Amino acid sequence: MALQVGEKITFERKITKEDVELFTRVSRDEGVHHITPDEQGRFVVHGLLTATLPTKVGGDYNVLARKMDYEFLRPVFSDDTIRCDVIIEQYEPDEKNRTAITATFTCTNQLEKEVLKGSFSGIIL
Repeated sequence: MALQVGEKITFERKITKEDVELFTRVSRDEGVHHITPDEQGRFVVHGLLTATLPTKVGGDYNVLARKMDYEFLRPVFSDDTIRCDVIIEQYEPDEKNRTAITATFTCTNQLEKEVLKGSFSGIIL
């Protein structure tokens, strides 16, 4: 499935307390803010767990990432719903008969607050 420059792909996910607990076990990042709820019973979501949203989109298109840049803008909490909008900036054949891809992304929470932005580039085999 070919993409086009300027195309927007959107993925949305609610990040649960169970997701945070599982990521804590897998990453072994046991920062107190990830394992102790705040006064509202929420846990701070690991930045790299939030960063899985644009990588999910890359996985849907079999992108072998070469470079990923993230800027974490504000915290994400358990039970937040995050929408990730990925914009294709480059999509063209390279010298090895693969497809070079570059994309930018913006992730926003259910309050329409930007929580993460960045870019990735790589190839599609």
